[in-house]
Amino acid sequence: MCDICSFMEFIKQHIKGLYLIKPFMSEDSRGSFIKTFHAGEFEKHKLEYDFKESYYSESVKGAIRGMHFQTPPHDHAKLVFAIQGAVLDVALDLRKKSPTYKQFRTYQLDDVQKAMLYLPPGVAHGFCALTEKATLFYLTTSVYNKDHDTGVRYDSFGFKWPIAHPIVSERDMDFVTLEDFDSPFTK
Repeated sequence: MCDICSFMEFIKQHIKGLYLIKPFMSEDSRGSFIKTFHAGEFEKHKLEYDFKESYYSESVKGAIRGMHFQTPPHDHAKLVFAIQGAVLDVALDLRKKSPTYKQFRTYQLDDVQKAMLYLPPGVAHGFCALTEKATLFYLTTSVYNKDHDTGVRYDSFGFKWPIAHPIVSERDMDFVTLEDFDSPFTK
């Protein structure tokens, strides 16, 4: 099999449906080549992969974004990876019937390791920029819907962020706490 046909490595995480994905990478004198998606591999792991929208965010060091998600029926799976710099990425399970309900896990995503994070529907996402500039790329299985786009406060679920004076948007500060959030994720 040719090198470029090598498949990505999918590593199951503690939160059901959450995967750390190590993409195929190749480097030579020209630079590098990274495969970020292969439909057959996502299908093999029974993951949603009919991506409808993509976007990226640029954040300055110390910025915290999160904890974001969309509610049903516009909830989505999300694939995220850093294309510049490094972030401390946080996944928070909001699915009421999940054995890891209200639990979180953290991952460093950066432009060196090039690992990606796959978040299933019902798992909130947030991150903190660790480098002077961090660019995070996202793919989602639904499009943005203003009426279903929301979050829980980044500081309300027991995680100690590594930033003493974070830069947080007013919108993110106005989210309800995890304790006050009535989760619509019932599966």
